[in-house]
Amino acid sequence: MLMKRRIVMIEQEQKQNLVDAIRMLERAGIIDFNGHVSLRAGAGQFMINAASASRSALTVEDIVTVDFEGRLIEGDAAPPMEFHIHAEIYRRRPEVRAVAHTHPKWSTVLSIARQKIRPVIMQAAVLGEIKAFPKIASINNQALAAEMADALGDARVITLQSHGAVAVGETLMEAFVHAVYLEENAERQYLASQLSEPMVLTPEAIAVIGKNLRKPHLFQKLWDYHKGKLPATDAPTVT
Repeated sequence: MLMKRRIVMIEQEQKQNLVDAIRMLERAGIIDFNGHVSLRAGAGQFMINAASASRSALTVEDIVTVDFEGRLIEGDAAPPMEFHIHAEIYRRRPEVRAVAHTHPKWSTVLSIARQKIRPVIMQAAVLGEIKAFPKIASINNQALAAEMADALGDARVITLQSHGAVAVGETLMEAFVHAVYLEENAERQYLASQLSEPMVLTPEAIAVIGKNLRKPHLFQKLWDYHKGKLPATDAPTVT
């Protein structure tokens, strides 16, 4: 009985953390009314926000659990039609526990302008190689998602042509940080390009800076910063 209660409590914490991540990304303008974030929930399953749920007013009741075919395991609402993005990444990347599909303004602007996103701020060193998926499409079927997952490979982030981006992480916090850093870098790259050719970090600088910045307490700092922007009435969570 105690074990079952603890499992339920852990699941509720995971759902609340997922809700927090989605609401923080929405508040930061990185997710809009169509974005989604998932968390691996066991063998062949993941939690994700329901398609019909308002991203700006999300609650744990809006989190559903589905299998890799999109079939409901828990909940009574349909997952986003692009659930395939998450499923195909989880199939290929056993170390990935969280996936964020975002609709960030500046990253998308650069892809529309056919400009490759390059590492121009220190935080970009955390991202590693920034991949790009060239097709303009809603990734709402397994075949397209498989192509996108193949293009992502073992990278942490990928942009979707004229559409958005995908960020992954070994934890929910990592995926959140990668999504935020990608958009912060894209915004500064765009702004700098209005003045001159942006200075790009060298591979040597990326190696040194990435090692310094890829630390859990710094990821926690970013999470806490954005968490502090949520309404004070939101319940506290354990991240």
